[in-house]
Amino acid sequence: MSVERAGSTSWRCGACGELHDELPFSYHSPAPASWEPELEDDPDSELGEEQSIVRGEYFFLRGLIRIPVLDDDRPFDWGVWVSLSAESMQAVTESWMREGREHDPPRFGWLNTFLPYEPPTGGLPADVRTRPVGQRPLIELHPGDHPLIAEQREGITLARVQELAELLLHP
Repeated sequence: MSVERAGSTSWRCGACGELHDELPFSYHSPAPASWEPELEDDPDSELGEEQSIVRGEYFFLRGLIRIPVLDDDRPFDWGVWVSLSAESMQAVTESWMREGREHDPPRFGWLNTFLPYEPPTGGLPADVRTRPVGQRPLIELHPGDHPLIAEQREGITLARVQELAELLLHP
């Protein structure tokens, strides 16, 4: 996971004891969980910034799982990858630079990123909702009893944002 820093919430880290200037409100996975380094030499595979293909038959789109932060105005974002069918990926690709794409119907996919939750997050069903050109799609997890689904539905506190920062910045 990589960190994108936003805002100016200083915090004392429970893992290292240091005072940090900013509390990260987003983390992003650089590649789908299905991506392997040897795929870089595969002519049928491509790791793009927003879309990826594995072996010419598995298609992935990058998006955001947005979680409300109950005691802050900013949301918390997980930057994740979702696998889509070939048909859905073609439709998303064709509308990628089209104004008004945010009005397209959502596309079904499977979460293809492992986040620090138990049970694992890979394979959770989701809907991909495109937004205006230049904005990553939003990923809406289907109802269920997974902790990530509960956080997206109910929100989290700043204390949970800090807990995630401590976990991810000091593995």
